[in-house]
Amino acid sequence: MAGRKETNAIAHICWAVFPFLCLILFWIFLRASGLMNPSLLPSPLEVMQTFWIQLTKGDLLINIIMSVQRVLFGLLLGMLLAVPVGFLIGWYRPVRRFVDPLINFFRALPPIALIPLVIVYLGIGELAKIVILFYASFFSAVIVMYEGMTQISPVYIRVARALGASDLEIFIKVMVPMTVPHMLTALRVALGVAWATLVAAELVAAQQGLGAMIQNASAFFDLRTIYLGIICIGILALLMDVALRHLSKRLVSWQDKAEA
Repeated sequence: MAGRKETNAIAHICWAVFPFLCLILFWIFLRASGLMNPSLLPSPLEVMQTFWIQLTKGDLLINIIMSVQRVLFGLLLGMLLAVPVGFLIGWYRPVRRFVDPLINFFRALPPIALIPLVIVYLGIGELAKIVILFYASFFSAVIVMYEGMTQISPVYIRVARALGASDLEIFIKVMVPMTVPHMLTALRVALGVAWATLVAAELVAAQQGLGAMIQNASAFFDLRTIYLGIICIGILALLMDVALRHLSKRLVSWQDKAEA
């Protein structure tokens, strides 16, 4: 049994790594085939060399820490507000009718469009960057939350009412547990949006962070560092998403057993 688990784990890792190997091979092919100007496409080896130099002699580690810190702060603040608002909109239909157009209006606005206003009202400090990430996280998460609540089968509510449960008991004992998967999905969606918004957030006079590193490198046409920053953002976002997936499996495993 233990040997089979180890074999499955190795196979899973291989399947996860294989697409990235294909991507690297395609990258090498593009550079070697002459389809792209080699001066405009650094090789994977050159990017790795830049990574090592930035890690040992540069500020790569500090930039990673600053970006992760900003994303986590914006994400957590966005989720702290998105969860109760999502419950409120999903539970009370009149509130949903009133708030839904506003939510969709602001969700459609790109965070980068708000940067000038954020600078005017909040300056160029850390608060401004976190507010942009909060904005992006909140509106993406709240949509998932209340859409998830509206998809919960009304049969559960009817059964609970038939058994004499009050509205508060239905909300706490039926709606909240049934919404946990949607909370985790909202967290994953908000995480992806926060990372996608990071570069825009760090446009606000950031001196450190992966987005700031990319912006500074673009001013000097340093393509190796630009590629490095993009790859770091992708890897960090992927690792955090994988961690959330494993957390989701643990927290909602009871649902699979119940359905079985």
